[in-house]
Amino acid sequence: MTSTTDANTDTASTPGASGTYGELRAQLATLTTEAFRPELAEIDRLSTEEIARIMNGEDATVPAAVAERLPQIAAAIDATAERMARGGRLIYAGAGTAGRLGVLDASECPPTFNTDPAEVVGLIAGGPSAMVTAVEGAEDSKELAAADLDALKLTADDTVVGISASGRTPYAIGAVEHARAQGALTIGLSCNADSALAAAAEHGLEVVTGPELLTGSTRLKAGTAQKLVLNMISTVTMIRLGKTYGNLMVDVRASNEKLRARSRHIVSLATGASDTAIETALAATDGEVKNAILVILGQVDGPTAARLLTESDGHLRAALAAVRTT
Repeated sequence: MTSTTDANTDTASTPGASGTYGELRAQLATLTTEAFRPELAEIDRLSTEEIARIMNGEDATVPAAVAERLPQIAAAIDATAERMARGGRLIYAGAGTAGRLGVLDASECPPTFNTDPAEVVGLIAGGPSAMVTAVEGAEDSKELAAADLDALKLTADDTVVGISASGRTPYAIGAVEHARAQGALTIGLSCNADSALAAAAEHGLEVVTGPELLTGSTRLKAGTAQKLVLNMISTVTMIRLGKTYGNLMVDVRASNEKLRARSRHIVSLATGASDTAIETALAATDGEVKNAILVILGQVDGPTAARLLTESDGHLRAALAAVRTT
């Protein structure tokens, strides 16, 4: 397999050669995220505070770019939640910064929403080692993306989110194309208009953040936009799946002292119960926050709370409504 980096070296060393290097250079020249900003050509001459102010101003434009795509983002989230409610998984796939952002979002779901690590998965081109070290050529392979998805035994109930600032990364496009061929839901998140990634996906999310402060450094505004959208996809999907009660993380996994203290605070906020009542409810439910709230508000025992939540697919409000109608 020949990587773009290898191809650049080969063609650049041959006088008059164009090949992959010339084609890729021409392609990058059309991307907004790669555009050069002459007004910033002497930014290195400015004071540190001036540079920081310019950068802060650049960052402030990102939420507005995301806001322009909220209807499309919401539609993608609803479709994702529908599949996950049937037992499907949420799978992110990307290379470099985009891949790392996907892995980050996936890794935060188990402690926040008590999901199984296999429910929300982050794939990065080149595998886990690519989180900290560049794996040359991995992003250039659609076949590698397909193989990574095959290893997960992809199903039609799964959702695959391809992430690429440029919208042209072969690994992200390959993941979406392969997933769509398998009947999975596909989302393509990019930061350029009319991207190949968005075109390949059922739900194309193009958050156009414009040229970067440093030419082509898409870990900046583009990376921020991707993080914001991934936050929305996972968080709102989990809200739709009943992983919260209002704005409380009632499925939080109390795996350390901080989270155990947070669990008790959440039960207190949801119920207004005394510390003694909270401790009793948590003891009766093996520390499960959602169950403890139902024990207190529904005035039921631990096993009944567990049964009601199972019957309501984990939705606390539905379980409480069931108690009140019986």
